[in-house]
Formats: sequence, structure tokens, C-alpha cells
Amino acid sequence: MKTIQDINFKDKKALIRVDFNVPLNNELVVTDATRIEAAKPTIVKIMQDGGSCVLLSHLGRPKNKELEFSLQHIVEAASTVLGVHVLFVPDCVGDIAETAVANLKPGEVLLLENVRYYKEETAGDSGFAKKLSKLGDIYVNDAFGSAHRAHASTAIITENFPENKCFGALLASEIKSLEKVLGDSKKPVTAVIGGAKVSSKITVIENVLDKIDHLIIGGGMAFTFIKAQGGNIGDSLVEDDKQTLALQILKKAKEKGVEIHLPVDVIAADQFSEKANTQISPINQIPEGWMGLDSGPQSNSNFTDVLSKSKTILWNGPVGVFEMELFSGGTISIGNAIANATQKGAFSLVGGGDSVAAVKQFNLSEKVSYVSTGGGAMLEMLEGKTLPGIQAILD
Repeated sequence: MKTIQDINFKDKKALIRVDFNVPLNNELVVTDATRIEAAKPTIVKIMQDGGSCVLLSHLGRPKNKELEFSLQHIVEAASTVLGVHVLFVPDCVGDIAETAVANLKPGEVLLLENVRYYKEETAGDSGFAKKLSKLGDIYVNDAFGSAHRAHASTAIITENFPENKCFGALLASEIKSLEKVLGDSKKPVTAVIGGAKVSSKITVIENVLDKIDHLIIGGGMAFTFIKAQGGNIGDSLVEDDKQTLALQILKKAKEKGVEIHLPVDVIAADQFSEKANTQISPINQIPEGWMGLDSGPQSNSNFTDVLSKSKTILWNGPVGVFEMELFSGGTISIGNAIANATQKGAFSLVGGGDSVAAVKQFNLSEKVSYVSTGGGAMLEMLEGKTLPGIQAILD
């Protein structure tokens, strides 16, 4: 795997695909610079070598080059994070971009305009990719969040850099961290899979069953498993058409020697609200008119026990409606248990939008081994799919 560490960028212009698809508020100010910070090691290494950086990114899903999706709104935050004045050019191809790149000096950073202002980007157009390729000597992909897209700037562009292409520090570490979980993992391996629906996680579960010893299932998806086994789940979230599938997963796990851990109790509420009345209820005896919105104390204790003995942990999806304080206890408990296991030497990988939001909200980011930056990309890797942006560098 060729990375930036294998290349000296002195006097080279590195064309870096970053993922600066960051959230902006109503004033179009960056509210979370995590993704910019994640790209910093790659950019700093290239600058320290004596090279210059040309940054390619998308922002949102523009239809007609709307101003709200312009990367000019990112310049200030990027300059602050990187500690250099980031230059900006209001296009990503053509004369204006090429001139700006030609004038770029070693140690400078240039941010190009949103690649998705051109429909050719998402279409994976090779002519557009060729135009982009004129803007650098070496192509570096450091955008894990977009690695599952076969877009012009993430995959097709590499055809123009047959020898001069490599992984950035972030993308390389994402790949290595996932390989630690899926391939070279210390046992026992535990996967915590939560979230609302079985349907969105089914391929992940099926793919990881061969690699894990324990599977903790939480969140809304747990109710489909409980109902499939004959439990009463009241008004809790359920996918009735996935009950047979849930039973098949349980059967398959048993055949493979994987121990499944479902919640045994829940915090049940009489409405989906912070003002709800609540009670602790066995998960298979939830009264009508009540819904389970968080894992209960006995479940949390059971899950903590499993995690405390684990050497490798994957966490994808919360086990309750953690956005509401009233129903955040289960997710906090899982996070703390993973943090404690990590402190004792376990390798822990957290990924997926909601789990990442949870570890940030509860200040656990520094207490786990690795927090993945790519939701969809990580899920597809966990599903065993080949990611076009990664394969294009390896080819």
C-alpha cells in the first residue's frame, strides 16, 4: 500500500482529494472542523517536504452552483486548522485553476472550488477527470468519506497518474483500522450494532459473523428480533417484514459459534418525548401504548460484562435515542465500557454517523482507539464491498 510516507514531495504539487464536506450554520460558518483536522497530517507532511498542496473536495449536493455550497466558506476554518493562509480559487478546472496552481509556491495550500459544481464529477466523467489531473504532479486520496464513490475526483482521476498516486495518512489509517477489526484481530472480538433498522445493517451483520465472537444488538433494531421470538414490544419500532430475517441471523450466528446479546430490559416511554413518563420493562413484556427508547440497567450491565472481556471492539450504531438525555443512558454505558476496555489494551473502532456523534457528545473520542470519518464508506467496507476510491490507488 503506497502512502505519502513513501514519497518525497519536495518541489512537487500534490493534488489531494480531501473530504471537506463539513457542516455549516445559517451564516455559512463551519460548525465542526473534524474532517479538516483529519486531513491535516497529510497536508503538513507535504508542506514539510517542501511541496505544495492543491485541495479537491465536494460540499453538499449542489444542483446549480448555489453559493451556499461554495468551498469559499471553508477557507477561514481551513486556514485556522492548518495554521497557514489557505488560498482559494473559484473553479476547479480550466484556466483560472491552472494559473493558480502554476503560481503556487512550495509550502502553500490552494483550495479549489466544489467539484460537484460539475455534474461530470458524480458521473465519473473521464474527460473531467483529465482536466482535474492537470492540477498536480502526484495524486493523493485522503477522502475516506468519499472512497465508496466512483466519482471523477475519487477514482477515475487515477487513470492519469499510473505511477504517481498514493493514499493520504487518514485514508491509510482508516484502511489499517478496519483491517485490524476484520482481519488481524485479537480475540475475543465483539461487534456492537445498533440503530433503528435491521434492514440498514443486515449485510454488515452477515459479513462480520465470520470474524466475531460476540454480537451485541441494540437500538430500535433489537425489537424486530424480540418480536420475531414471540415477545410483546408494545408500540416500539419494528420492521415486521424482517422478522424471518432476524430469526435467520440468530440461527446463522449459533451455527458459527457467535454469541448474540440482545437487551433484556428497556427504558419504556409513553411518548417519543423528553417529557414522557418512563418505566423499566422487560423487553419482551412492554405494555401496549409504551415504546422502548433505551436499553435498561440489566442490559447495560450485561453488555458491559461482555465488552470488559473483549480484545477487539467494533461499534456501529447507538442503543437508544441518545439525542434525548432521558434515553441516553444505554449509549453512554456502552461508550464507557468500550473506553474502559480500550484503556486495558483492547482495540476499539467506532464508526457510523450516530455512533461518532455519540462519542463526541459524551467526550469519548480520545478514549477509544479509532473514530472513523466515513459513515457510508465504512459500512460498505464492513459489508465486504470493494471501494472504488481505494481500489483505484491499489491498481
